[in-house]
Amino acid sequence: MDKDNTMQVMQILPVVIRKRFSEVFKDLSDVQEIRLRAGRPVIILYGKSEYFLGINGGLTHNIKKAYYVSAAELREAMDYISSYSRYAFEEELRQGYITIQGGHRIGVAGKIIWENGRVKNMGNISFMNIRVAHQIPGCGEKLMQYIRHGDSIYNTLVISPPRCGKTTLLRDMIRILSNGDGCNRGFTVGVVDERSELGACYRGCPQNDLGCRSDVLDGCPKAEGMMMLVRSMSPEIIAVDEIGSNQDANAVDYVMNCGIRVIATVHGLDMSEIRNKPVLGSLVKEQAFKRYILLEAGKIGKVGKVFDERGSVIYNQEYRLENDYMLAKNAG
Repeated sequence: MDKDNTMQVMQILPVVIRKRFSEVFKDLSDVQEIRLRAGRPVIILYGKSEYFLGINGGLTHNIKKAYYVSAAELREAMDYISSYSRYAFEEELRQGYITIQGGHRIGVAGKIIWENGRVKNMGNISFMNIRVAHQIPGCGEKLMQYIRHGDSIYNTLVISPPRCGKTTLLRDMIRILSNGDGCNRGFTVGVVDERSELGACYRGCPQNDLGCRSDVLDGCPKAEGMMMLVRSMSPEIIAVDEIGSNQDANAVDYVMNCGIRVIATVHGLDMSEIRNKPVLGSLVKEQAFKRYILLEAGKIGKVGKVFDERGSVIYNQEYRLENDYMLAKNAG
């Protein structure tokens, strides 16, 4: 991670915590998450391990030696995140997160304020999860030979347990397909980024590289976003992360019937589980997806198998998209 990207995270931390971080970390390359909870210790997901920020400096596994966050420090952090104008971020707060420059996403929780049956705002924010953004350009290159098909691609579903790298992989696949290369043309890709994790838009501009031919709907529900892109942006491919609802499945089916290719991800352990899902099972049985990429549980960034539409294995020699050290940074 470059210095400017590191500073974007450091500058939103409360001053005391920021000072302690600067003593421990020269940069945040290996930091995945920073958890701040009022009256609780600072927790850092670093590499493959979880640590407390030490009250006397450094990192520790001993909760008795941990630095505890105050409610005042949470308010201080929110002032920095919102540039002292929370009203300007009211729409994002309704969804439970704010994306800052550099693509870093801050999830928040606290007192929900309801109005007319919907979330109006959030107050008394006492819980914060700072997800440090990372990109791994090239991690999807090896899979291109399995999903390209003539002058197009196969409809592809990436199957992965949580935190095994699926979002990182999808992001890079979008970039590769959008840009093209000397041998393969680039595609117009429509990206529905409901949780601002793929493009990580800041003031409407993606902070992550999704390629030169990608159009992004940020913060839009997946099903609605897919329909909007079909109507407005004439995509050749639509990419979406974590499909699961009936509405998602119906939208995917509609998109495919329009002749548009789909790359999507879903939580799952294996093909059997996906076949038995009440929502996606029908798409699998109808062989709507022609390629399935399975990431292995407990092995961040490992592609275990690639299947065709019949469920036949067309690739099963394990390889790492990148080494554990790299992909552990941004498990999706």
